[in-house]
Amino acid sequence: MFDYLDIILHIDVYLEKVFHEVGYWIYLVLFLIVFSETGFVVTPFLPGDSLLFTVGALSSRQLLCPWSSFFLLSLAAILGNTVNYHIGKFAGPKVFTKEKSLFFNKKHLITTHEFYKKHGAKTIIIARFLPIIRTFAPFVAGIGRMSYLKFQFYNTLSSILWNSSLIMAGYFFGNIPIVKNNFSLFILGIIIVSVLPGVIKALSMRKREAK
Repeated sequence: MFDYLDIILHIDVYLEKVFHEVGYWIYLVLFLIVFSETGFVVTPFLPGDSLLFTVGALSSRQLLCPWSSFFLLSLAAILGNTVNYHIGKFAGPKVFTKEKSLFFNKKHLITTHEFYKKHGAKTIIIARFLPIIRTFAPFVAGIGRMSYLKFQFYNTLSSILWNSSLIMAGYFFGNIPIVKNNFSLFILGIIIVSVLPGVIKALSMRKREAK
């Protein structure tokens, strides 16, 4: 647990080490992380926002190419969501009837389902910037049998917006001395800001259920 937190909070240091060890194979590592984080409901713990911001920061240090990272990781996010959509479509509503599962947290599924009912197809875009919900949104879209063409439109658009905004933010701000010297604090801030809406939503649902 502590090793995982250390990796997340010092993700720039670890990614730089990976780059020096494997060279440009790091693009494959990044692709697999983003694909897995968006493609499987069992991997919401993988870094998303913080990873993309760090990719941008490392690009400003000339270790990575921002445009290659953007195109490759946008593709990874699109393909990940697509796989997740089909898994949800195959699994169907029966997943809601299982009280316990070794593979995913049902509470996250229900929270995302409520979010989806409120925001509709726009959930695919909004969820890109919300950890955990991001992982479950395409799965729920598949369960709800969202039109595949509509799903892919929002899927592609959200992937482009997510990757471009965070990679560019990291590129332009990640190498500023105050950010670079306190990188772990900024990563922690990104995590808190991105998780906060989901926490508030979960608390409001719990409060509603208690009444």
